[in-house]
Amino acid sequence: MEYTESALPEPNDAERERAETVAAALRERMAGSGAIPFDAFMRTALYEPGLGYYVGGRERLGRGGDFVTAPELTPFFGYTVAGQVVDLLARCGGGDVLEAGAGSGALATQLLAELERLGNLPERYRILEVSPDLKDRQRRTLERTLPHLLDRVEWLEDFPAEPWSGVLVANELLDSLPVHRVRITEEGLKELYVAPDEDSGGFKWQEGPVSDPLVADSLGDLSGLPVGMETEVNLEAPAWVAQAAERMERGGLLLIDYGHPAAELYRPERARGTLMCHFRHRAHDDPFYLPGVQDITAHVDFSAVAEAAQAAGLEVGGFTNQAQFLINLGLTHRVEEYLGGGAVSDEEQLQLATALKQLTLPQGMGESFKALLLVRGVEGPFPGYRQGDRAGEL
Repeated sequence: MEYTESALPEPNDAERERAETVAAALRERMAGSGAIPFDAFMRTALYEPGLGYYVGGRERLGRGGDFVTAPELTPFFGYTVAGQVVDLLARCGGGDVLEAGAGSGALATQLLAELERLGNLPERYRILEVSPDLKDRQRRTLERTLPHLLDRVEWLEDFPAEPWSGVLVANELLDSLPVHRVRITEEGLKELYVAPDEDSGGFKWQEGPVSDPLVADSLGDLSGLPVGMETEVNLEAPAWVAQAAERMERGGLLLIDYGHPAAELYRPERARGTLMCHFRHRAHDDPFYLPGVQDITAHVDFSAVAEAAQAAGLEVGGFTNQAQFLINLGLTHRVEEYLGGGAVSDEEQLQLATALKQLTLPQGMGESFKALLLVRGVEGPFPGYRQGDRAGEL
């Protein structure tokens, strides 16, 4: 995800109206109890049918939205990731590709184009998408770019009901699942709820007891963390991975997102957690600003995800940062091959160089983004992890 940290732009009238509508829905939910856990606030703000950020019809991805993901930066992201997809399909003896949360459709286009170029098109390319407007946007993208492959593509609203084999790809999905917010106090772990703020007309944090025992269980031993530290606990990401694994007979789940192993995520240096919001390519940390109009994310606890996957019968096939993953899969060679073909303008070369830096440099996506591969019925080593595999850190 590419963004800028600077002053927030002013919302337009339509955005203000939508935010107030979502805020009214949130206040209604708080009317009975006076406050709700943050995961309930985040779920409403992002996924409330017809209102939420991801299902409300507003453009979110790309230069005209709130943030740019790796596939929008350059098609070489998807072209390169396709190398790991091809490898897994070969180990499965064929199968489907299932992309969860396909955004603008850019990654689907890139993967399908590269798989076709390599002569390894899947039997089906299935897209798991809960947003009706994103589904329409994905279809339009594929109709415009790969109309001859559209008959291979189908959209799902839930995981396949039948057993399947192949590869599931999820890029920047887990970070957007609702999280709990907690604070370490002298009395132990407390949860941060969201309550109406009568003074401002908005919302405020309100400390209370932990709403779900799994929240405390997920954090484990808190002895090394300072009083006053706040952080997030994502119970939905491990549950999502377990559900994704349920019907997969053979293949892999490739999860690319920003996050860390638990030992790195829950550290005193992250005293305010990792909650981040995005509005028109500006990043900030106020989730109560324009609910339903801005994105809300939190870094992924990859240790919790891996543990849930192993409990569901999967194995860790590899874990590394995005830069190492792409380099292992031949990103540099693929780009050099393209540039060596000629007919590339100076402007195109500059744009490509800028995008590649964003994908691979530590101050961009290179280190903060990780690639976790979870497998069943296939054995490695896998090409995306031939060097720099950090699975031992999980």
